[in-house]
Amino acid sequence: MVELHPPSVLPVLFREFEHTAWRLESQPSYEADRRSARYAEWLRGDPWPDESAGPWYASRRALTETGRRIERVRLVSSPPTEGERYLLARAPLTIAVGEDIRCLDRGQAQALGLPHADFWLFDSRTVALFHYEGERQLGIELVADPAAVLPYCQIRDAAWHYAVPHSEFVTRVASGA
Repeated sequence: MVELHPPSVLPVLFREFEHTAWRLESQPSYEADRRSARYAEWLRGDPWPDESAGPWYASRRALTETGRRIERVRLVSSPPTEGERYLLARAPLTIAVGEDIRCLDRGQAQALGLPHADFWLFDSRTVALFHYEGERQLGIELVADPAAVLPYCQIRDAAWHYAVPHSEFVTRVASGA
């Protein structure tokens, strides 16, 4: 049986990683986002408040200022789901504090044989694999066995190779390309 950890395991992994934290986001929507006040504000068309001094953004900025890399690839449907549009809209805030966010068309990811997996990969040594029931996160499985981590490194390499920078992707989506 798989041991699932609560989300509180992530801040520990972020404090401890040395070089690279890499994420694949494959969910078309996240319950935690949809329940947030920011999501409701976005749906109404309210402008984004400046949250750059907030604790989450400050922690990301502090990590990237030390030379550690935080990268992610978002799989995006064509056309994007409401949840994906929300994530695309919020990305510039995260990019501004040092994350490198790239996007990959969901159909292209399927053609490449990438699995529907949602995870963080820390220093190519530890995987924090999210388990979901629909949009609801059930917990996080930690994978540290090198043989079990290797497939996630290969997923990262393939996804990163084909993904495009966020700014280029949103331009394509806006133009219908």
